[in-house]
Amino acid sequence: MAADSRSPRDGKHLEVLGYYNPLPGKDGGKRMGLKFDRVKYWLSVGAQPSDPVQRILFRAGVLPPPPLLAMGRKGGHRDRNPIHPMTGRPLDLEGVTIVDDPNATEGDAEEPAEPSLEA
Repeated sequence: MAADSRSPRDGKHLEVLGYYNPLPGKDGGKRMGLKFDRVKYWLSVGAQPSDPVQRILFRAGVLPPPPLLAMGRKGGHRDRNPIHPMTGRPLDLEGVTIVDDPNATEGDAEEPAEPSLEA
């Protein structure tokens, strides 16, 4: 269905472009029907399909496949390289000293004292 984006979901539509029945009856009726020429026309004039419609049009061969997303393994080890906030690229930490306390200098480092038991 082609509809104006400013109209309500169940409101006025411009043109019916097909149908989709996710649960066909026991009679084995058709699940999907599209008017390919009209779908291609609306896409050519700038119509933007919703995500579910985009998947249907991909299965029908009207649209190219969606781009793949590169994702890391779920639960795997994480890359702990810091990212530069302006460029978004990983920082090279060769020769950089990481300090836990930014106010401490190298000469201020003290060894922890041994605990003593006083009776």
